Amino acid sequence: MKYYNMKIAGLDRALPICRVNDSLYIAGFVIFGDPELTTACAKALLERAPEYDYMITAEAKGIPLIHEMARLQGNQKYMLARKGPKLYMTNILSVSVNSITTAKEQKLYLDGADAELMRGKRILIVDDVISTGESLHALEELVKQAGGEIVGKMAILAEGDAIDRKDLIYLEPLPLFNADGEIIG
Repeated sequence: MKYYNMKIAGLDRALPICRVNDSLYIAGFVIFGDPELTTACAKALLERAPEYDYMITAEAKGIPLIHEMARLQGNQKYMLARKGPKLYMTNILSVSVNSITTAKEQKLYLDGADAELMRGKRILIVDDVISTGESLHALEELVKQAGGEIVGKMAILAEGDAIDRKDLIYLEPLPLFNADGEIIG
């Protein structure tokens, strides 16, 4: 396996290069099981965050990050867009999403109680990696359905075309690769 070495929030990490299709490979970034990196990234993002009332992320890879950010901010409540409706959820909002790392269309679901809390509030969208922007767009739609005001969109890494977006706050750019592990963009 080939790896891409990079520094993220001051920490060195080797990311495995993973096949998306015959001509596109990505560096796999996973913070699950890496509390040192999760905490470092959460601190670095909070230093750049605009003022907000609540944060939201999508299940699942953004969960450790948003949890640590909320903990560092005094155990603030945050919202989670789930991949499936749960029994406790009522008045559910939903939106469809296609992600580069998922083979088929998915839906994201937001509990109506969380939506009510978001109404008229400043909402910060948080994710681990933003690539095509599809997951980000789905979160934006849920926030709009809930009546929240998006004040920022943050990620640890921006990949591909997301690197050039002016509406994102991110810590590091993440290139795309070809089958030989060479950077293509």
